[in-house]
Amino acid sequence: MKQNLHTHTVYCDGNDTPEEMVQTAIAKKFDILGFSGHGHVDYDDYAMSLEDTEKYIREVNALKEKYRDQIQIHLGTEVDVLYRIPDKTPYDYMIGSVHCIEKDNTVFPVDYSKEVFEKYLQEWYNNDFIQLAEDYCAYYHTLKTWEEIDIIGHIDLITKYNEDESYIRFEDPSYVKIMTDAVDDLGNDRIFEVNTGAIARGTRRTPYPWFNLLCYMKEKGARIMLNSDCHSRDYLDCCYRESLEMIRKAGFTSMAVLTDNGFADMDIDQFTE
Repeated sequence: MKQNLHTHTVYCDGNDTPEEMVQTAIAKKFDILGFSGHGHVDYDDYAMSLEDTEKYIREVNALKEKYRDQIQIHLGTEVDVLYRIPDKTPYDYMIGSVHCIEKDNTVFPVDYSKEVFEKYLQEWYNNDFIQLAEDYCAYYHTLKTWEEIDIIGHIDLITKYNEDESYIRFEDPSYVKIMTDAVDDLGNDRIFEVNTGAIARGTRRTPYPWFNLLCYMKEKGARIMLNSDCHSRDYLDCCYRESLEMIRKAGFTSMAVLTDNGFADMDIDQFTE
């Protein structure tokens, strides 16, 4: 089994067309490919426009049929917590993510660039990462009530530029409590992703979440899946081998896959790199 359900294309901030992604997935021997274009957000130029959303839905559904004998394709969307999509009907699944913090009608995109991150960390939080983490995770607590969300996206995205722990130690007790409280609140009804996107984009050497938080998820009985958060087809299976090793080391024996009948758990030994 080889799967990726976090895939972006030219309809939002990806580099490739949906069909190019499908062809690459087939070449890389994927069994399942899910598209997760950024749902429309008024303030975000990287998200899909309303017009492009309709085109995206039509194209992915057409590709489902065209390639149905070669690969299983699913139509999804990545929803930002600041802009809830009212109708799940067109989609097979939804990823719920937090990319921004909003205050006084100003939006702070936490993953846009290191320079932007440091600007708002200083101006809004006086370089107090714990206060930032509290505001950030408050949005994930909000997602608890969004029944339409199937997958929790990159829960510790705020550590995108913290590989060297220059902003916070991953094991800082205050930070650990904030993150584990969010995991506890979201419970076992959602699937948390192990996300390699920051590795592909050169800002991290390890996936989200950091290893000890992944171990905590295992301890609490959480369900997980491996996604590449792909924006370029060359990285569709970015660091899958290393990530599978990390997932096994954390103690997981299964991961979730999306079937035509919904999500199911599969033995981790059946997954390929």
